Amino acid sequence: MVGAGSWGTALAVHLARGGAGVRLCARSAEVVDAIRTGRRNPWYLADVDLPPGVEATTDVARAVEAATLLIVAVPSEFFGATLARLGDVSAPVISATKGFEPARHRRMSELVAERWPDAPVAVLSGPTFAREVALARPTAAVIASNDAELAAELQRQLGSREFRLYTNGDVVGVEVGGALKNVIALATGIADGLGLGENARAALVTRGLAEITRLAAAMGGEPATLAGLAGLGDLVLTSTGTLSRNRAFGMALGRGESRERAQHATRMVAEGVPTVRAALALAERHGVALPIAREVAAVLFEGKSPAEALASLLGRVATREDASVGERNA
Repeated sequence: MVGAGSWGTALAVHLARGGAGVRLCARSAEVVDAIRTGRRNPWYLADVDLPPGVEATTDVARAVEAATLLIVAVPSEFFGATLARLGDVSAPVISATKGFEPARHRRMSELVAERWPDAPVAVLSGPTFAREVALARPTAAVIASNDAELAAELQRQLGSREFRLYTNGDVVGVEVGGALKNVIALATGIADGLGLGENARAALVTRGLAEITRLAAAMGGEPATLAGLAGLGDLVLTSTGTLSRNRAFGMALGRGESRERAQHATRMVAEGVPTVRAALALAERHGVALPIAREVAAVLFEGKSPAEALASLLGRVATREDASVGERNA
């Protein structure tokens, strides 16, 4: 397991609880020392005990040595650099990261395939708050791979009664859904911070799903995927849940806080911030419109006030609601 943030820590706890031996690779010696001596990660999920089966290390070579499965759970902006630090890997690799590479806007599974062309690749996504997974609360998620046999095997290896995994062959749709839901969660957070009410939140979630589906379909994903756990399920959780850092970040912006102040309030990364630039670049490349994402980016990077962004969305010409992904500029 490479990445000892909240998600990597939660997955390590889950897997060790099921009897697996887990080597958890962290960047910080402080985190490793605390896990070794007190069995807790002092920075993330600090009140959750790590089972004895979790071995913490800062040595990336040690983390992947003789591994039968490699899971990478680091922020998307560091994903490529993290892979570059690892040696040769032939074991299956799972991306547990949601987002796009900032420079080329590549999906995480594409980066894995570039780094290790012969390694089997899968993606773990869905509506999963790390804390609830660590506490063994009921969760359903998706394991996606172009290799159906690999997906089925990982479903057996990683799943449990409380952590129910569904397989999916649509890697593109699963990754796009997991990335863009963070952008829409920023928007719902902004609306909540402005005190606009639950009707506004529902509208943003629904029209946000339409944006995600349009881009995913244009990139080769299946629209049906976005109606499932990796799309609608993850979007609803992240856009409405009290544990959502993207929604919390958006709420801070809606209340008038600066982006810098909101970012410094937590160690955890609000993935929607770097993702929105990549999403808009991909939308331009594929000829689709993402009006909600466009306004989120204007608030984050162009100095537009949340109230002005809302006014821009409300000022758009109303069109016919259509389930067809052919409506590229709805």
